[in-house]
Amino acid sequence: MTHEEQINYWITIAEHDVPVAESLFDSGHYVWCLFIGHLILEKILKAHYVKDTGQTPPKIHDLVKLADKTNLNLSKEQKEFLLKVNNYNIETRYPDYKSAVSKTITKEYSEKNFNDIKELYQWLKLQLK
Repeated sequence: MTHEEQINYWITIAEHDVPVAESLFDSGHYVWCLFIGHLILEKILKAHYVKDTGQTPPKIHDLVKLADKTNLNLSKEQKEFLLKVNNYNIETRYPDYKSAVSKTITKEYSEKNFNDIKELYQWLKLQLK
């Protein structure tokens, strides 16, 4: 697979996850919505990784580490948000965390954070052009 094909692969699968996350939100599955939101950002960051390094991205899920391996010039607030979104990956994967976190992730909390994820995702997509 060429580098351009890899970049397009990561963009395409990130784009496919957006309606999945929206569907999960609409059906009240807020924890899973934010988990998929994490995957959306992970995949678009992996597109940046390929673009900036010319290499296949590492099999890691830490959004901050991925972003740091790119040429992106993220603000402090964007990096802090990525750090926050990392928690949605961890908390959803482990039943003891998932049970505790699902009590604190309300519709309002999920809506705000999912909207922020989509906004950052769109910005990251624009940076690929």
